[in-house]
Amino acid sequence: MTSITYVAGDATTPLGKGVKIVAHVCNDMGGWGKGFVLALSRRWPEPEADYRRWHRERAGNDFGLGAVRLVRVDTYLWVANMIGQHGTRTGSKGPPVRYGAIDDALTTLGERALELGASVHMPRIGCGLAGGRWGKVEPLVLERLSTRGVQVTVYDHD
Repeated sequence: MTSITYVAGDATTPLGKGVKIVAHVCNDMGGWGKGFVLALSRRWPEPEADYRRWHRERAGNDFGLGAVRLVRVDTYLWVANMIGQHGTRTGSKGPPVRYGAIDDALTTLGERALELGASVHMPRIGCGLAGGRWGKVEPLVLERLSTRGVQVTVYDHD
């Protein structure tokens, strides 16, 4: 498959059968409290707790731009916390989105999705609070996931 399926709905209730990964972009500052992460936290406490622990213990782990952590929230369901934005505010260096970091994270996510035999479900990552443009993110999703055989569904919230 070399395409993305677009649906109206909520990425925290992924469609289909089998193993699924809900992917989203986090910042590199340890902040969790606005945007899509609120929907995640309403559904499952584990992704936020893992992200906060990962950030708190960053001196001894891989926390940083481009890193990914998969957090199991159910038997066949994972959440991928992907570090793809620097900070939380637009400044002199532009919006927080970091396309290179998203690319790196998607590469890792693709490997993990193939290992797990999982489909990937996401909002338009990096395009909300991170300030990115889907026209730049979509080709990365296609290259790192879809062209490798990972089924991808993007959810546009109603």
